Amino acid sequence: MKLVRYGVAGGERPGLLDGEGRVRDLSGVIDDLAGKVLLPESLARIAALDPVALPLVSGQPQAGLRLGPCVGAVGKFVCIGLNYADHAAEAGMAVPTEPIIFNKWTSAICGPDDGVTLPHGSEKTDWEVELGVVIGQGGSYIARESALAHVAGYCVVNDVSERSYQIERGGTWDKGKGCDTFGPIGPWLVTADEVPDPQALRLWLDVDGVSRQRGTTATMVFGVAELIAYVSQFMSLQPGDIIATGTPPGVGMGHKPAVYLRAGQLMQLGIDGLGSQTQHVRQG
Repeated sequence: MKLVRYGVAGGERPGLLDGEGRVRDLSGVIDDLAGKVLLPESLARIAALDPVALPLVSGQPQAGLRLGPCVGAVGKFVCIGLNYADHAAEAGMAVPTEPIIFNKWTSAICGPDDGVTLPHGSEKTDWEVELGVVIGQGGSYIARESALAHVAGYCVVNDVSERSYQIERGGTWDKGKGCDTFGPIGPWLVTADEVPDPQALRLWLDVDGVSRQRGTTATMVFGVAELIAYVSQFMSLQPGDIIATGTPPGVGMGHKPAVYLRAGQLMQLGIDGLGSQTQHVRQG
């Protein structure tokens, strides 16, 4: 299934895409795509519904009908750094021997086509297309062998990053990762049954029509199952938590000379089978 949250910001309603790519309203069935609704038994009940029997929402998704973040009430937005060897090389950093964990604040989350706002004093705001993993069945100390059974679904994430805040302002990376609008997710949550191999997905990102990132999840240093198992050693994972799994090469910081976002530019990005995002960059 492809599950969505649609409508005005802060007032999104749950829905699903039917076979013709139209949104069907789920608000008579569930309150939101959040928390316990993402557990396996709940998703199974939604999958058993006949989409044609659900109310049809007017408007074309992402073309007049706004889509919000594909998951509501996210508890944790966990990110993995330098998880592609070629991205580590362009950043001038060693390939990690263990996953690097940092956080995006949940206040950074926005819809897939909402604008990205450059924060005050921004000098080096950058792009990062990533595979997002949405937790269904939570847990601690999850075994790698069973880790994928804990996934509700997958989505596109743009891990927007202000590099000067991240690297030059002292402290942890979090400082440059969690600014408002720095966490577009969606357009839809694609349930795990539709992604048989999360290590075989192509990622791409363009800025103003210029190709910037091209990669595949096959080249991750640490795969999705290993990341879930690893992260769950340090925190309990709960339904609706998101793990952003790292970005392939081609970020602005990696260009020689570096290239960063400016107000008025347009980012377009996506992952095969998971949809695409479009964001206009604006000055805060």
